[in-house]
Amino acid sequence: MVILMRKSDFFYYLPERLIAQTPVEPRDISRLMVLNKADSSIEHKHFYDVIDYFKPGDCLILNNTKVLPARLYGLREDTGAVVEFLLLSQKDLNVWETITGPGKKARVGHRFVFGEGLLKGEITDVLPDGNRIVRFEYQGSFYDIIDKIGEMPLPHYIKEKLDNSERYQTVYAKEEGSAAAPTAGLHFTDDLLKKIEEKGVKVGFVTLHIGLGTFRPVKADNIQNHHMHSEHYVLPQDTADIINETKKNGGRVFAVGTTCTRTLESVATFRGSIRADEGNTDIFIYPGYEFKCVDCLITNFHLPESTLIMLVSAFYGHEKTMAAYKEAVDREYRFFSFGDAMMIQ
Repeated sequence: MVILMRKSDFFYYLPERLIAQTPVEPRDISRLMVLNKADSSIEHKHFYDVIDYFKPGDCLILNNTKVLPARLYGLREDTGAVVEFLLLSQKDLNVWETITGPGKKARVGHRFVFGEGLLKGEITDVLPDGNRIVRFEYQGSFYDIIDKIGEMPLPHYIKEKLDNSERYQTVYAKEEGSAAAPTAGLHFTDDLLKKIEEKGVKVGFVTLHIGLGTFRPVKADNIQNHHMHSEHYVLPQDTADIINETKKNGGRVFAVGTTCTRTLESVATFRGSIRADEGNTDIFIYPGYEFKCVDCLITNFHLPESTLIMLVSAFYGHEKTMAAYKEAVDREYRFFSFGDAMMIQ
C-alpha cells in the first residue's frame, strides 16, 4: 500500500543536550526502550536486559563492517594548502571517491601529500555532486597507512574528541570499508553476545559498508521523490542458512540496525527466505513497505526527517514511532550514534 508522506511528518523536537557526545561504559548499560507491536506497550530497560526478549530458536543478525579512519588531511604539493579528505568508497585498487574541503583547493590535476609522504594522491575527476575521485600512490599496505595517519569520521553532531577510537567500532567489527559505524551494534559486549548464544540463539553476520549518504538530509518534500544512496553488501551462505533455518522452525529474525535491515530486505524473497548474495542496494524503506524477513528490530534513536526514522516508522507504524520518540525526549534518553537504543518486537 502506497502512503503519501511529507518529510515534515518525521520531524520531532530534540533539545541539543540530549545528543550523546560520548559513549557509556560499559557498552551494555545504555538504556533500552522496548516497543511491543502486539499491544503498543512501551517498556524502559537497560540494554543488557535485551537477552530476556530472545527465545531459543531465534537468530540475531549483525553488520560486521569496520569503520576506516577515513578522515585525512593533505597538503597540496604546489601551494602547501591544507585540504580535508573523507574517504567514501573504493572504486578501483588505488582509486577512491572522496569528499574534500575546501573544494576550490582540490581540482582535477591537483596533487596532495598525506602523512609526510606516506601517501600521495591526485584528483582525477570531479563528480556532479562535487565529490572527488582520487588516485592514491603509496608503498606497502593502504589500510596500514590509513590506520597510522587517518582519523575516525565521527558524525558532525559529535563535537567532543573521542579518546578511544575502538569505541566507534562494534566488538565484532571485521570487514574494513565503512565510512560510519553501524551504531545499533555499539551496545553489544562479547559477554552479552556469548550469553545470547548460550540461550539457544544463532548469531549471523552480514557486511554492509556504510556511506555518508546515511547522514545526508532528505531534501524532497514528498519522501517518495528521495533517491537513496547505494551501498555495498555481502550476505554469506552461513548467514543465509541460519535465517532460513530460523524461519522454517518458527523462530524470529532480530536485525541489529537499519543497515542490517536494508541488507536482509534487499535479498529476501516475498516468502522471507534468503540466499547468499553480494551486490549494491539503494533500497528505501518508508511507511507502506511490507517487511519480508525482519521480525524484530534493534536500533538507535535517529535524526529528525532522516531516512532512518522513516525505516523505523515503516516497521512500527508512523504515529506510534513519533509518539515513542516524544516519550524518549520526555524521559531524556540519549540520542544518535553514542546514544541509547530501542527494540521493536
